Amino acid sequence: MAYIPHSEDERRQMLAAIGIDRLDDLYDAVPESVRFPDLDLPPGVSEMEIMDELQALSEANLDMGHTACFLGAGAYNHFIPSVVDHVLRRNEFYTAYTPYQPEVSQGTLQAIFEYQSLISNLTGMQVANASLYDGATALAEAVSMALSHHRGKRRKIVLSPAIHPHYRQVARTYLGGMEVSIVGDEIVANGLPALTGLLDEDTALVAVQYPDFFGRIDDFSELGRVAHEAGALLCVVVNPLALGLLRPPSEFAADIVVGEGQSLGIPLSYGGPYVGLMATTQALVRKMPGRLVGETLDVRGQRGYVLTLTPREQHIRREKATSNICTNQGLMALAALVYLSALGKYGLRQVAELCYHKAHYAADKITALEGYPMWGEAPFFHEFVVKCPRPVTEINESLLEGHDILGGYDLGQAYPELAGHMLIAVTERNASEDIDEFASALQEAADA
Repeated sequence: MAYIPHSEDERRQMLAAIGIDRLDDLYDAVPESVRFPDLDLPPGVSEMEIMDELQALSEANLDMGHTACFLGAGAYNHFIPSVVDHVLRRNEFYTAYTPYQPEVSQGTLQAIFEYQSLISNLTGMQVANASLYDGATALAEAVSMALSHHRGKRRKIVLSPAIHPHYRQVARTYLGGMEVSIVGDEIVANGLPALTGLLDEDTALVAVQYPDFFGRIDDFSELGRVAHEAGALLCVVVNPLALGLLRPPSEFAADIVVGEGQSLGIPLSYGGPYVGLMATTQALVRKMPGRLVGETLDVRGQRGYVLTLTPREQHIRREKATSNICTNQGLMALAALVYLSALGKYGLRQVAELCYHKAHYAADKITALEGYPMWGEAPFFHEFVVKCPRPVTEINESLLEGHDILGGYDLGQAYPELAGHMLIAVTERNASEDIDEFASALQEAADA
């Protein structure tokens, strides 16, 4: 039976208090023709029955615990230590929101401070903020940050075509209606060297991805040098887990580092919530969006934490703000903090190495098949691209229906010139047996 919190006597008392006799009288202002539509609802059921029904429906969902997943393209199936969820579910953190009297929330502020410190260490940058909404938002905010830094005197943004297409789309949405030109990402995906030729005295920012959307690893040192000679800023969009193995973007003279933190202890969750990373140089800290927690001493000489920088309109004049973002993904940032703390420096490197080696094992297995040549020759981290003998959608349907394997990303969706190419992601969760079965299933799909 359904749970109804009010008794008949309580309902009568409430109706009497507002001066009506029946619940239906509450709807007198609604025209009769639409007042009580026939919804053709089924009869009510008990809690036990509805729970059985919902359980049956949920079992139709794809469960990464029982499915081999080779789909990445910005969201990755990594192992998450149980300590991450355990800490997140503590009431002190789980119910926390924006601390309007922040210095009272010392535990929350300390967690944010530690998160900032780890992101700074990981990226090699001097300062990191308390997180943004997601990776796409972080790139868009970096674009706004660069325009603000140049005080509107430079109106050109250069985006690599190898940046996640959704990130580039969000950046364009942010700048909609502004007299700013975005160039570069219309170049074919293999045209990275052409980016340097687009830099001029009107360029505010050039942005690249590391590893890029196709999984490739590039050295952007020369691009950083050329960008700075032109007076532009360099933004590097990172996969933070890859930084456990690769050089930090600070070695490319990056001015701004952004990225998606989902790979740091955050489940796939049907696409969110995730967490946006942002780190920068000390020179740009006052142009950075979001909030920044700092460490200080109180009047008794004890360590304490404060909101050192915050762009909330309650705190500063609106015209001084560089962004309308006034909060952060606190719970997701905490997940990243716990994940990084649990793994430590060497644990993170071990996970990155597992991803790297398993991806290369998979690439060797797949490219040895008839009809699946590798696209491109650049070094890659844990994603790579192969050309397929049949449409990618057909191959993925065959993988899922015949083998319970979630195949790679169809690049033709975002890059028409790469129709028939599959972006394959491999993480530490993919056992060698899964990879072998994947390769066998791909061959079967090719022969069908």
